[in-house]
Amino acid sequence: MLIKAVNGKSPVIPEDCYVAENATIVGDVVFGDSCSVWFNAVIRGDVNFIKIGNKVNIQDGAIIHCTYQKHPTIIGNNVSIGHNAIVHGCTIQDNVLIGMGAIVMDNCVVESNSIIAAGAVLTQNTVVTSGSIYAGVPAKKVKDIDQSDFAGEIERISNNYVMYSGWFKDQE
Repeated sequence: MLIKAVNGKSPVIPEDCYVAENATIVGDVVFGDSCSVWFNAVIRGDVNFIKIGNKVNIQDGAIIHCTYQKHPTIIGNNVSIGHNAIVHGCTIQDNVLIGMGAIVMDNCVVESNSIIAAGAVLTQNTVVTSGSIYAGVPAKKVKDIDQSDFAGEIERISNNYVMYSGWFKDQE
């Protein structure tokens, strides 16, 4: 893994987090507890800060960045960022699933208990209302989520990634 300071700011990664050996984390990045960063993921807090909550999984090939002097990236708790997703200069609240290959652009807000579908592109300044599924290019609301099933599913995914990371940490 490459964990590197930039402009005097170093990533803060709690001991219970897992970072794959070829992941890259640089600059002003602060993680919560029980997070995982998977193979080939890049988290670059070089031009602004990145704050990541508890039980966040950043899957293979995902890129997290921010916007110089404008937009930090803030990620809440129990967030899954799918394989090859791009999250840039935005806010993602708690209990959110960002699908594989999705792109979330500058100044977007993804409110709690929402899903961004695989391959969706949230264009700049989009606000995803709580409890929604957004899909397409550009992404639009396609439906509301049945919240009775959703909270348990997001918690299950977050817990699974804590379990998966344990398999890899046991091998170190």
